[in-house]
Parts: sequence; structure tokens; C-alpha cells
Amino acid sequence: MKFAIMECVVTPGGHEIDFDRILVEELTALGHTVEFYVPEGHEFKWNYGVLTHHIPGRGVSYAGARGLKKMYLSAKRELNRQRWYKKMNELAVEKQFDAIIFPSATYRYLRALSLSSLKHSPVPVLFLIHGVTPKECDKLNAEAEKFISMPNIRIGVQTFAKEKLSLEGANIKLYGPPNYIPRDINANEFNQDRNILKLGFFGQYRKEKNLDAFLDVFAKCKFNRSLKLVVQGSTQTPTDAADFERIINKYKNTANLEFWHRPLIGIEWQKGLASVDTLVMPYGNDRYLYHTSAILSNAIGYGKTVISANNVNPEILQEYDIGVTFENGNPEALKNALEQFVNTYDEKQVTYKAELARAYADFAPSKLAENIVDLATSERK
Repeated sequence: MKFAIMECVVTPGGHEIDFDRILVEELTALGHTVEFYVPEGHEFKWNYGVLTHHIPGRGVSYAGARGLKKMYLSAKRELNRQRWYKKMNELAVEKQFDAIIFPSATYRYLRALSLSSLKHSPVPVLFLIHGVTPKECDKLNAEAEKFISMPNIRIGVQTFAKEKLSLEGANIKLYGPPNYIPRDINANEFNQDRNILKLGFFGQYRKEKNLDAFLDVFAKCKFNRSLKLVVQGSTQTPTDAADFERIINKYKNTANLEFWHRPLIGIEWQKGLASVDTLVMPYGNDRYLYHTSAILSNAIGYGKTVISANNVNPEILQEYDIGVTFENGNPEALKNALEQFVNTYDEKQVTYKAELARAYADFAPSKLAENIVDLATSERK
């Protein structure tokens, strides 16, 4: 099949880039062809190595916009979305491809679809949604119902929390999220010193992540083996940058602690993750009871154990013994989890390795490609 990926995210983050790479590389590996369609003026941060077409209507970013300006930009984005939909339908009628993928869709994409000729597309149109909350389920069900008689409108929802979601439409399919894997490095070349257990806290630094509280707990822990904690943070605002520097200065004399105040992009991100044994997720947001934590998907893809708050995709640690979890917001529980994990790590390494392999197999990137092909080719029930 020939898949057209309509990518309209203006400023994609690292995981959105990785997701598009999965689509391109794994669909290609299955023998399919992939091409991108993007708004005019759109420039990728990564060379995916496939043909890219520009179509009328620029992408619109809300960055820094508030009030009336945000309302204006929202209206402009919706107008351009209609232009994209119209053009993609014209191309579908011309048989330029066999299916269309919107890789980072929401229920709003379907709301806009009701005003467009694309709802009558002669080829399957796949809206891929990266998780929904129960409240969002109601909105998605309502929008999906509008297209129940249009067999080529198909919705894929990736989630670990299938049992918690009431998604009812015959045009909705649920499947597991993919692992993010080191595609450009040999991960085995990193972290060669097996005598030191390396923990890693990675991602964008924001004050609400409450890094102070985590480091206070870490400094009080009693460990019986050599270890190091790497804390990486990229900062987007001067306020966050100043606060991260304050934390670095506060804990600069804490043993076994190393800070990286810089963004990690592309290969550097892969090298950073490969350089540790364990990924630490000491904060949680209830949205991750339903939406997928990309860091957790990285952990499984890179074969890394985890120390995780209990409201971050709890189904994973219930099913796979790949680390420890603790009650979110409970410092004593976090301290106990850190000490338990570190002090029993050596004796549990064999179990962790086997369970990580099992989790990887269940959520391998190739399975996402297989699910998308199935979504595109199966008859709707």
C-alpha cells in the first residue's frame, strides 16, 4: 500500500519525530510506501528519507498567544485545516495514495472533518490518537458517531488502559503504544561500567515536576551499592532556567549526583538514555492513567528498568516486573521504593531482563505498523 502521512504539527517534539520515524521505517519494512504531505512552509527537523509534498495552508502555532490573539489563531488554524482536508480528498480522488494517516490527531480533527468533503474520501482516512481520558472518551464517541456510516473514516487509539476506556464506535480500534528505540546508535556501546548502577531523570525541566522534593528524598536514602543519578533538564523559559540552576547549586555537593542542563536532541537523546540503567519518573499526573508516558515507552524500547509514580501507566508495572512503583506525592514511599530498587537490583537483574524483553515484544514498533495496516485494510464491523 501507499500511505500518505499528513503531518501538520508545527513544532514537533522529540517523541513526535520518533513516532513519525516509526511510521516511515516500520511501514516500509513491511513492504509499503510512505510519503509525507505537510502545510506550505513546513520544515522537518529530521530527514525521514521519503518524498515530501507541500499543500496550501500554513501551519499555525499558539506559542505565546493569549486572549483575542489565540482566538484569531485558532480560527485561522481551523480554516487552514479545511484547506488541508480538501486538498487531501482531491488527491485521494486522483488515486495518489491508498490511505491517509493523521499521526497525532484528537477529537477536534473529527469535529473539523464533519465540514469537509474528506469525510467521503474514496480511500481510508486514519486518525491516530495518542490516548484519551474518560472525559475525552465522551467527546470522541460523539464525534466518531457522526461518521459511523462512512466506512473509510477510521480511528485508532493507542493506550495501555484499554479496560478503563468506554470507546464504543465500530470505527474505533484500540491498540498498544509503540516502544521508542535507539535507531541511530548501538546502545550496547554505552554504559560499560557494570559496577555502578546509573539512574536517569530525563526531559524538559518545569517547576511543577517538583524536582526539589525528589532530590531531597534521594539525598536521604541509604544505598548498599555504588550508584549515580544523572539529572538532565532542558529549559524553555528564563524562569525555568534560573530555577534549574538554583537546584543545581543547591545539590552540587550531593554525592553521586550529576546534572546536565542542556537539551538532548536526536542522537544525543539516544546516547543519554543508553548511558543509564534505569529511568526515574518520580512525579505523576493523573492524565497518565490514560495517556501514554513517552519516557516509559523509551524505557521499554531501550531495555531500561524504571522507578515510577503509581499514576504513570500503572498497567505496565502490574503486568511486567520491570522496576518499582510508589504512591505519587508520598516522600516516604518514594524513599522506600528507591532503596528497595537499588539494594535489590543485582539479585533481580535476570528477572528484569526477561520481563523487559517480554514487554518489548508486546509493544514492539513493528506491531504499531501492523495495527495501522489492519486499520486501513480490515472491513469495518
